[in-house]
Amino acid sequence: MAGHSKWANIKHRKGRQDAARGNLFAKLCRAVEAAARQGGGDPNGNAVLATAIDKARSASVPKDNIERAIKRGTGELVGERLDTMFYEGYAPGGVALLVQVLTDNRNRAASDVRSAFTRNGGNLGEPGSVSYLFDQKGYLLVDGDEDDILLAALESGAEDVRTSGSQFEVITAPEDFTTVRSALGEADLDVQSAEVTQLPSTTIVLDAPKASRVLRLVDALDDLNDVQEVYGNFDIPDNILESLASR
Repeated sequence: MAGHSKWANIKHRKGRQDAARGNLFAKLCRAVEAAARQGGGDPNGNAVLATAIDKARSASVPKDNIERAIKRGTGELVGERLDTMFYEGYAPGGVALLVQVLTDNRNRAASDVRSAFTRNGGNLGEPGSVSYLFDQKGYLLVDGDEDDILLAALESGAEDVRTSGSQFEVITAPEDFTTVRSALGEADLDVQSAEVTQLPSTTIVLDAPKASRVLRLVDALDDLNDVQEVYGNFDIPDNILESLASR
């Protein structure tokens, strides 16, 4: 998985300040609402919704908030109109970034994203400039016996299983994500994380100075209210990530 996933996990383990929690909850509920609007309110048949609910639960979003977000998405409750868009650009060092935005104000979102790129040494690109480097995939990070993981994953329709240190990455088509995740659970395997995401086809390994500059831009984008996800084709060695996270 690209470096941003590892960076996000480190930030999660370190915890967020209370002042940021309300903003985080709002973002996660928006993602649940948008997923329900797009694919229906049943997470068993909507892999994107399943991912959004898992992320909300892992951040301790109250159950009632999640349920209301689903109902707004399905039309059972009145909600604001939200548009999903992607912005594309480059971080320092030629790293490709794909920025997913969920907003009720397109002009505000465009201005904020452009400003974040400009102020942090990046360049906002034209539509299609980097999106071809990414594919929507189901992604699961699993602990356990390699043979058990291979058997459960591939028999349930996974596309690939890769080693990642002492763990294994299971890659699926988006429509097979829920089935594969259930199969891994039924096999009593420890699924550390599971999401439908955008995976880069190639990655750029960063040294410490470049990693610091790239993550400064990624964090600036993450802090924007309208930005839901930032995907990048960068990879950062674990020792550098740990060093940056401890600062």
